[in-house]
Amino acid sequence: MPMLNIADNPVKVPGKDFKRPLEALNFFMADMQAGIGPFLGIFLLAHQWKSGAIGTVMTLGGIAGVLVTVPAGALIDQTKRKKLYVIIPGICTVLASAVILFSQQFWVVGISQVATAIAGAAIVPAVMGITLGMVGQKGFNRQNGRNQAWNHAGNLVGAGLSGFLGMKFGMPAIFYLSALFGVFSIISVSMIPSSAIDDRASRGMKDDDTTSNASSFKALLECKPLLLLAAALACFHLGNGAMLPLYGLGAATKGTGSAEIFVAMTIVIAQLVMIGASLIAMRMVDKNGYWLVLLLSFLALPLRGIIAASMNYHLGLYPVQALDGIGAGLQSVAVPGLVAHILNGTGRINVGQGAVMTVQGIGAALSPAIGGWLAQSTGYHSAFIVLGSFAVISVAIWVYYYRTLRTACDQGDDQ
Repeated sequence: MPMLNIADNPVKVPGKDFKRPLEALNFFMADMQAGIGPFLGIFLLAHQWKSGAIGTVMTLGGIAGVLVTVPAGALIDQTKRKKLYVIIPGICTVLASAVILFSQQFWVVGISQVATAIAGAAIVPAVMGITLGMVGQKGFNRQNGRNQAWNHAGNLVGAGLSGFLGMKFGMPAIFYLSALFGVFSIISVSMIPSSAIDDRASRGMKDDDTTSNASSFKALLECKPLLLLAAALACFHLGNGAMLPLYGLGAATKGTGSAEIFVAMTIVIAQLVMIGASLIAMRMVDKNGYWLVLLLSFLALPLRGIIAASMNYHLGLYPVQALDGIGAGLQSVAVPGLVAHILNGTGRINVGQGAVMTVQGIGAALSPAIGGWLAQSTGYHSAFIVLGSFAVISVAIWVYYYRTLRTACDQGDDQ
Protein backbone atom coordinates (compact mmCIF):
# COMPACT_ATOMS: atom_id res chain seq x y z
CA MET A 1 0.00 0.00 0.00
CA PRO A 2 1.54 3.38 -0.97
CA MET A 3 2.33 5.86 1.75
CA LEU A 4 0.45 9.13 1.19
CA ASN A 5 0.83 12.45 2.96
CA ILE A 6 -1.91 13.81 5.17
CA ALA A 7 -2.58 17.28 6.50
CA ASP A 8 0.32 18.52 8.55
CA ASN A 9 -1.18 21.91 9.36
CA PRO A 10 -4.20 21.31 11.55
CA VAL A 11 -6.48 24.18 12.53
CA LYS A 12 -5.09 26.09 15.50
CA VAL A 13 -6.59 28.59 17.89
CA PRO A 14 -4.38 31.72 17.57
CA GLY A 15 -1.85 32.12 20.36
CA LYS A 16 -2.78 28.85 22.05
CA ASP A 17 -1.03 25.51 22.43
CA PHE A 18 -3.23 22.79 23.86
CA LYS A 19 -0.61 20.06 24.14
CA ARG A 20 -0.52 20.44 27.93
CA PRO A 21 -4.18 19.51 28.50
CA LEU A 22 -3.64 16.67 25.99
CA GLU A 23 -0.73 15.37 28.05
CA ALA A 24 -2.74 15.87 31.27
CA LEU A 25 -5.51 13.79 29.69
CA ASN A 26 -3.04 10.99 29.02
CA PHE A 27 -1.83 11.20 32.62
CA PHE A 28 -5.27 10.92 34.19
CA MET A 29 -6.80 8.50 31.68
CA ALA A 30 -4.11 5.94 32.57
CA ASP A 31 -5.76 5.02 35.86
CA MET A 32 -9.24 5.46 34.39
CA GLN A 33 -8.42 3.20 31.44
CA ALA A 34 -7.04 0.45 33.63
CA GLY A 35 -9.73 0.88 36.26
CA ILE A 36 -8.82 -1.13 39.33
CA GLY A 37 -6.92 -3.40 36.93
CA PRO A 38 -4.52 -5.79 38.66
CA PHE A 39 -6.08 -5.00 42.04
CA LEU A 40 -9.33 -6.63 40.96
CA GLY A 41 -7.85 -10.12 41.28
CA ILE A 42 -6.66 -9.44 44.82
CA PHE A 43 -10.04 -7.92 45.73
CA LEU A 44 -11.94 -10.95 44.42
CA LEU A 45 -9.47 -13.39 45.97
CA ALA A 46 -10.27 -11.83 49.34
CA HIS A 47 -13.95 -12.54 48.63
CA GLN A 48 -13.28 -16.28 48.18
CA TRP A 49 -12.99 -16.32 44.38
CA LYS A 50 -10.75 -18.94 42.69
CA SER A 51 -8.09 -18.04 40.10
CA GLY A 52 -10.02 -19.73 37.27
CA ALA A 53 -13.17 -17.68 37.93
CA ILE A 54 -11.12 -14.48 38.27
CA GLY A 55 -9.46 -15.13 34.91
CA THR A 56 -12.83 -15.88 33.31
CA VAL A 57 -14.48 -12.65 34.46
CA MET A 58 -11.52 -10.66 33.18
CA THR A 59 -11.81 -12.46 29.86
CA LEU A 60 -15.48 -11.43 29.59
CA GLY A 61 -14.39 -7.81 29.68
CA GLY A 62 -11.65 -8.48 27.16
CA ILE A 63 -14.07 -10.07 24.71
CA ALA A 64 -16.45 -7.10 25.00
CA GLY A 65 -13.58 -4.74 24.25
CA VAL A 66 -12.60 -6.78 21.21
CA LEU A 67 -16.12 -6.68 19.78
CA VAL A 68 -16.50 -2.89 19.92
CA THR A 69 -12.98 -1.68 19.08
CA VAL A 70 -13.37 -1.62 15.28
CA PRO A 71 -16.82 0.04 15.37
CA ALA A 72 -15.44 2.56 17.87
CA GLY A 73 -12.54 3.38 15.54
CA ALA A 74 -14.94 3.77 12.60
CA LEU A 75 -17.13 6.13 14.59
CA ILE A 76 -14.14 8.21 15.62
CA ASP A 77 -13.03 8.46 11.98
CA GLN A 78 -16.49 9.80 11.08
CA THR A 79 -17.36 12.02 14.02
CA LYS A 80 -16.38 15.63 14.54
CA ARG A 81 -17.08 15.31 18.27
CA LYS A 82 -14.09 13.23 19.24
CA LYS A 83 -13.92 14.62 22.77
CA LEU A 84 -17.28 13.03 23.48
CA TYR A 85 -15.65 9.59 23.09
CA VAL A 86 -13.40 10.44 26.03
CA ILE A 87 -16.07 12.02 28.24
CA ILE A 88 -18.65 9.22 27.97
CA PRO A 89 -16.12 6.41 28.68
CA GLY A 90 -14.92 8.44 31.68
CA ILE A 91 -18.42 8.49 33.11
CA CYS A 92 -18.94 4.78 32.37
CA THR A 93 -15.67 3.80 34.03
CA VAL A 94 -16.53 5.71 37.21
CA LEU A 95 -19.93 4.02 37.45
CA ALA A 96 -18.61 0.54 36.57
CA SER A 97 -15.92 0.67 39.24
CA ALA A 98 -18.43 1.77 41.87
CA VAL A 99 -20.77 -1.16 41.18
CA ILE A 100 -18.22 -3.77 42.32
CA LEU A 101 -18.09 -2.17 45.77
CA PHE A 102 -21.74 -3.04 46.35
CA SER A 103 -21.77 -6.58 44.98
CA GLN A 104 -19.19 -9.24 44.19
CA GLN A 105 -21.62 -11.58 42.43
CA PHE A 106 -20.13 -13.14 39.31
CA TRP A 107 -22.44 -11.44 36.80
CA VAL A 108 -22.28 -8.05 38.54
CA VAL A 109 -18.49 -8.09 38.36
CA GLY A 110 -18.67 -9.44 34.81
CA ILE A 111 -20.98 -6.65 33.63
CA SER A 112 -18.75 -4.09 35.31
CA GLN A 113 -15.71 -5.43 33.46
CA VAL A 114 -17.63 -5.42 30.17
CA ALA A 115 -18.60 -1.77 30.66
CA THR A 116 -15.02 -0.81 31.56
CA ALA A 117 -13.64 -2.66 28.52
CA ILE A 118 -16.09 -0.98 26.15
CA ALA A 119 -15.12 2.41 27.55
CA GLY A 120 -11.43 1.61 27.14
CA ALA A 121 -11.98 0.45 23.55
CA ALA A 122 -13.33 3.87 22.63
CA ILE A 123 -10.97 6.11 24.55
CA VAL A 124 -7.68 4.87 23.05
CA PRO A 125 -8.46 5.54 19.35
CA ALA A 126 -10.24 8.75 20.38
CA VAL A 127 -7.11 10.13 22.03
CA MET A 128 -4.99 8.95 19.09
CA GLY A 129 -7.35 10.75 16.71
CA ILE A 130 -7.29 13.92 18.80
CA THR A 131 -3.48 13.84 18.87
CA LEU A 132 -3.15 13.30 15.12
CA GLY A 133 -5.69 16.07 14.50
CA MET A 134 -3.72 18.49 16.66
CA VAL A 135 -0.16 17.88 15.43
CA GLY A 136 -0.49 16.17 12.02
CA GLN A 137 1.41 13.18 10.70
CA LYS A 138 4.87 14.77 10.97
CA GLY A 139 4.39 15.64 14.62
CA PHE A 140 2.55 12.47 15.63
CA ASN A 141 5.49 10.22 16.56
CA ARG A 142 7.06 12.79 18.87
CA GLN A 143 3.80 13.90 20.48
CA ASN A 144 2.62 10.30 20.89
CA GLY A 145 5.92 9.51 22.61
CA ARG A 146 5.29 12.37 25.05
CA ASN A 147 1.68 11.24 25.52
CA GLN A 148 2.79 7.73 26.39
CA ALA A 149 5.40 8.98 28.85
CA TRP A 150 2.67 10.97 30.62
CA ASN A 151 0.35 7.96 30.43
CA HIS A 152 2.90 5.71 32.10
CA ALA A 153 3.56 8.42 34.71
CA GLY A 154 -0.18 8.44 35.43
CA ASN A 155 -0.14 4.69 35.88
CA LEU A 156 2.86 5.04 38.16
CA VAL A 157 1.22 7.65 40.39
CA GLY A 158 -2.11 5.82 40.33
CA ALA A 159 -0.50 2.52 41.33
CA GLY A 160 1.55 4.11 44.10
CA LEU A 161 -1.48 5.89 45.52
CA SER A 162 -3.60 2.75 45.15
CA GLY A 163 -1.09 0.69 47.12
CA PHE A 164 -0.83 3.30 49.87
CA LEU A 165 -4.57 3.96 50.12
CA GLY A 166 -5.38 0.24 49.91
CA MET A 167 -3.01 -0.53 52.78
CA LYS A 168 -4.17 2.39 54.93
CA PHE A 169 -7.91 2.50 54.22
CA GLY A 170 -8.70 -0.81 52.52
CA MET A 171 -9.50 -1.84 48.95
CA PRO A 172 -12.55 0.48 48.54
CA ALA A 173 -10.18 3.47 48.53
CA ILE A 174 -8.67 2.17 45.27
CA PHE A 175 -12.10 2.29 43.61
CA TYR A 176 -12.63 5.88 44.74
CA LEU A 177 -9.21 6.89 43.39
CA SER A 178 -10.04 5.42 39.98
CA ALA A 179 -13.26 7.44 39.93
CA LEU A 180 -11.36 10.64 40.81
CA PHE A 181 -8.92 10.12 37.93
CA GLY A 182 -11.92 9.65 35.65
CA VAL A 183 -13.29 13.06 36.67
CA PHE A 184 -9.89 14.72 36.03
CA SER A 185 -9.75 13.07 32.60
CA ILE A 186 -13.07 14.61 31.67
CA ILE A 187 -11.88 18.04 32.84
CA SER A 188 -8.61 17.74 30.86
CA VAL A 189 -10.23 16.85 27.54
CA SER A 190 -12.80 19.62 28.03
CA MET A 191 -9.93 22.14 28.05
CA ILE A 192 -9.06 21.28 24.43
CA PRO A 193 -11.30 23.30 22.07
CA SER A 194 -12.74 21.44 19.10
CA SER A 195 -11.26 24.11 16.81
CA ALA A 196 -7.76 22.89 17.76
CA ILE A 197 -8.48 19.49 16.16
CA ASP A 198 -8.33 19.10 12.37
CA ASP A 199 -10.91 16.38 11.70
CA ARG A 200 -9.47 15.49 8.29
CA ALA A 201 -5.93 15.14 9.64
CA SER A 202 -7.22 13.15 12.62
CA ARG A 203 -8.49 10.39 10.33
CA GLY A 204 -5.57 10.50 7.88
CA MET A 205 -7.00 12.38 4.89
CA LYS A 206 -4.72 14.24 2.48
CA ASP A 207 -4.55 18.00 2.82
CA ASP A 208 -5.11 18.53 -0.90
CA ASP A 209 -7.97 16.02 -1.17
CA THR A 210 -11.17 18.06 -1.42
CA THR A 211 -13.43 15.01 -1.32
CA SER A 212 -14.66 13.35 1.85
CA ASN A 213 -14.08 9.84 0.54
CA ALA A 214 -11.80 7.51 2.44
CA SER A 215 -10.34 4.21 1.28
CA SER A 216 -12.62 1.19 1.56
CA PHE A 217 -12.42 -1.16 4.51
CA LYS A 218 -11.13 -3.77 2.07
CA ALA A 219 -7.88 -1.78 1.94
CA LEU A 220 -7.18 -2.83 5.53
CA LEU A 221 -7.53 -6.52 4.68
CA GLU A 222 -5.22 -6.15 1.69
CA CYS A 223 -2.44 -4.43 3.64
CA LYS A 224 0.04 -7.22 4.38
CA PRO A 225 2.26 -5.26 6.83
CA LEU A 226 -0.80 -4.33 8.87
CA LEU A 227 -1.96 -7.97 8.99
CA LEU A 228 1.49 -9.19 10.03
CA LEU A 229 1.68 -6.56 12.76
CA ALA A 230 -1.73 -7.59 14.08
CA ALA A 231 -0.80 -11.29 14.08
CA ALA A 232 2.47 -10.69 15.93
CA LEU A 233 0.72 -8.53 18.51
CA ALA A 234 -2.06 -11.10 19.01
CA CYS A 235 0.49 -13.79 19.89
CA PHE A 236 2.37 -11.42 22.19
CA HIS A 237 -0.73 -10.37 24.12
CA LEU A 238 -1.96 -13.96 24.36
CA GLY A 239 0.97 -14.46 26.71
CA ASN A 240 1.36 -10.98 28.14
CA GLY A 241 -2.24 -10.27 29.11
CA ALA A 242 -2.32 -12.63 32.11
CA MET A 243 1.26 -12.22 33.27
CA LEU A 244 0.84 -9.27 35.65
CA PRO A 245 -2.45 -10.29 37.34
CA LEU A 246 -1.22 -13.89 37.58
CA TYR A 247 2.07 -12.76 39.12
CA GLY A 248 0.13 -10.80 41.73
CA LEU A 249 -2.11 -13.79 42.47
CA GLY A 250 0.91 -16.10 42.75
CA ALA A 251 2.52 -13.76 45.26
CA ALA A 252 -0.72 -13.50 47.23
CA THR A 253 -0.99 -17.30 47.53
CA LYS A 254 2.57 -17.44 48.87
CA GLY A 255 1.83 -14.86 51.54
CA THR A 256 4.38 -12.23 50.49
CA GLY A 257 3.07 -9.62 52.92
CA SER A 258 0.55 -6.93 51.94
CA ALA A 259 -1.02 -8.01 48.64
CA GLU A 260 -2.00 -4.42 47.83
CA ILE A 261 1.58 -3.20 48.27
CA PHE A 262 3.01 -6.07 46.21
CA VAL A 263 0.64 -5.43 43.30
CA ALA A 264 1.33 -1.69 43.53
CA MET A 265 5.07 -2.41 43.38
CA THR A 266 4.65 -4.53 40.24
CA ILE A 267 2.92 -1.62 38.54
CA VAL A 268 5.27 1.08 39.85
CA ILE A 269 8.39 -0.76 38.67
CA ALA A 270 6.92 -1.47 35.24
CA GLN A 271 5.65 2.07 34.75
CA LEU A 272 8.95 3.64 35.76
CA VAL A 273 10.67 1.60 33.06
CA MET A 274 7.86 2.35 30.58
CA ILE A 275 8.41 6.09 30.91
CA GLY A 276 12.05 5.70 29.86
CA ALA A 277 11.24 3.04 27.25
CA SER A 278 8.61 5.22 25.57
CA LEU A 279 10.99 8.18 25.30
CA ILE A 280 13.76 5.91 23.98
CA ALA A 281 11.34 4.37 21.48
CA MET A 282 10.41 7.83 20.22
CA ARG A 283 14.08 8.53 19.44
CA MET A 284 14.75 5.06 18.01
CA VAL A 285 11.82 5.42 15.62
CA ASP A 286 13.06 8.82 14.44
CA LYS A 287 16.48 7.33 13.74
CA ASN A 288 15.87 3.71 12.63
CA GLY A 289 12.14 3.23 12.05
CA TYR A 290 9.76 0.85 13.82
CA TRP A 291 11.05 -2.67 13.03
CA LEU A 292 13.83 -2.97 15.64
CA VAL A 293 11.72 -1.29 18.35
CA LEU A 294 8.97 -3.89 17.97
CA LEU A 295 11.39 -6.81 17.75
CA LEU A 296 12.93 -5.81 21.10
CA SER A 297 9.45 -5.53 22.63
CA PHE A 298 8.58 -9.09 21.54
CA LEU A 299 11.85 -10.51 22.89
CA ALA A 300 11.12 -9.17 26.38
CA LEU A 301 8.19 -11.52 27.08
CA PRO A 302 9.88 -14.98 26.79
CA LEU A 303 12.68 -13.79 29.06
CA ARG A 304 10.10 -12.42 31.48
CA GLY A 305 8.28 -15.76 31.61
CA ILE A 306 11.49 -17.68 32.36
CA ILE A 307 12.48 -15.32 35.19
CA ALA A 308 8.95 -15.35 36.67
CA ALA A 309 9.02 -19.15 36.75
CA SER A 310 12.54 -19.57 38.11
CA MET A 311 12.91 -16.88 40.80
CA ASN A 312 10.95 -16.31 43.98
CA TYR A 313 8.52 -13.42 44.06
CA HIS A 314 10.70 -11.11 46.17
CA LEU A 315 13.81 -11.41 43.94
CA GLY A 316 11.95 -11.84 40.66
CA LEU A 317 9.71 -8.82 41.12
CA TYR A 318 12.25 -6.32 39.75
CA PRO A 319 13.50 -8.05 36.57
CA VAL A 320 10.05 -9.45 35.75
CA GLN A 321 8.39 -6.05 35.90
CA ALA A 322 11.32 -4.20 34.32
CA LEU A 323 10.90 -6.47 31.29
CA ASP A 324 7.19 -5.73 31.30
CA GLY A 325 8.06 -2.04 31.20
CA ILE A 326 10.42 -2.54 28.26
CA GLY A 327 7.92 -4.49 26.18
CA ALA A 328 4.90 -2.33 26.90
CA GLY A 329 6.79 0.96 26.79
CA LEU A 330 8.27 0.28 23.37
CA GLN A 331 4.95 -0.91 21.96
CA SER A 332 2.98 2.04 23.35
CA VAL A 333 4.90 4.32 20.98
CA ALA A 334 5.71 1.99 18.07
CA VAL A 335 2.31 0.35 17.47
CA PRO A 336 0.08 3.45 17.03
CA GLY A 337 2.88 5.24 15.19
CA LEU A 338 3.37 2.37 12.74
CA VAL A 339 -0.36 1.97 12.10
CA ALA A 340 -0.67 5.71 11.41
CA HIS A 341 2.36 5.52 9.11
CA ILE A 342 1.13 2.47 7.16
CA LEU A 343 -2.38 3.93 6.69
CA ASN A 344 -1.18 7.46 6.01
CA GLY A 345 -3.52 9.03 3.43
CA THR A 346 -6.27 6.40 3.55
CA GLY A 347 -8.68 8.25 5.83
CA ARG A 348 -8.98 5.04 7.88
CA ILE A 349 -6.29 5.53 10.51
CA ASN A 350 -8.55 5.26 13.56
CA VAL A 351 -10.48 2.25 12.29
CA GLY A 352 -7.09 0.72 11.43
CA GLN A 353 -5.95 1.38 14.99
CA GLY A 354 -9.19 -0.25 16.14
CA ALA A 355 -8.64 -3.28 13.90
CA VAL A 356 -5.12 -3.87 15.24
CA MET A 357 -6.38 -3.39 18.81
CA THR A 358 -9.14 -5.91 18.11
CA VAL A 359 -6.77 -8.62 16.94
CA GLN A 360 -4.31 -8.06 19.77
CA GLY A 361 -7.30 -7.78 22.10
CA ILE A 362 -8.36 -11.30 21.18
CA GLY A 363 -5.06 -12.53 22.55
CA ALA A 364 -5.29 -10.33 25.62
CA ALA A 365 -8.89 -11.42 26.26
CA LEU A 366 -8.06 -15.13 26.13
CA SER A 367 -4.89 -14.76 28.17
CA PRO A 368 -6.40 -14.38 31.69
CA ALA A 369 -8.58 -17.47 31.27
CA ILE A 370 -5.67 -19.53 29.88
CA GLY A 371 -3.31 -18.31 32.59
CA GLY A 372 -5.85 -18.73 35.38
CA TRP A 373 -6.76 -22.31 34.53
CA LEU A 374 -3.12 -23.24 33.87
CA ALA A 375 -2.16 -21.90 37.28
CA GLN A 376 -5.03 -23.74 38.93
CA SER A 377 -4.25 -27.08 37.26
CA THR A 378 -0.45 -27.14 36.79
CA GLY A 379 0.85 -24.39 39.08
CA TYR A 380 2.00 -20.81 38.59
CA HIS A 381 5.54 -21.61 37.43
CA SER A 382 4.34 -23.71 34.49
CA ALA A 383 1.79 -21.05 33.60
CA PHE A 384 4.52 -18.37 33.38
CA ILE A 385 6.61 -20.52 31.00
CA VAL A 386 3.65 -21.22 28.70
CA LEU A 387 2.55 -17.59 28.65
CA GLY A 388 6.04 -16.36 27.86
CA SER A 389 6.44 -18.85 25.01
CA PHE A 390 3.63 -17.30 22.96
CA ALA A 391 5.85 -14.32 22.11
CA VAL A 392 8.32 -16.67 20.39
CA ILE A 393 5.72 -16.86 17.59
CA SER A 394 5.69 -13.04 17.42
CA VAL A 395 9.47 -13.00 17.03
CA ALA A 396 9.27 -15.66 14.29
CA ILE A 397 6.71 -13.64 12.32
CA TRP A 398 8.73 -10.44 12.67
CA VAL A 399 11.99 -12.05 11.54
CA TYR A 400 10.61 -14.33 8.77
CA TYR A 401 8.80 -11.43 7.05
CA TYR A 402 11.71 -9.04 7.58
CA ARG A 403 11.79 -7.65 4.02
CA THR A 404 8.09 -6.85 3.87
CA LEU A 405 7.99 -5.37 7.34
CA ARG A 406 11.29 -3.48 7.17
CA THR A 407 10.08 -1.46 4.18
CA ALA A 408 6.79 -0.64 5.87
CA CYS A 409 8.54 0.26 9.13
CA ASP A 410 10.85 2.84 7.55
CA GLN A 411 9.61 6.20 8.78
CA GLY A 412 11.49 8.26 6.21
CA ASP A 413 8.38 9.27 4.27
CA ASP A 414 6.95 11.08 7.28
CA GLN A 415 9.95 13.30 7.95
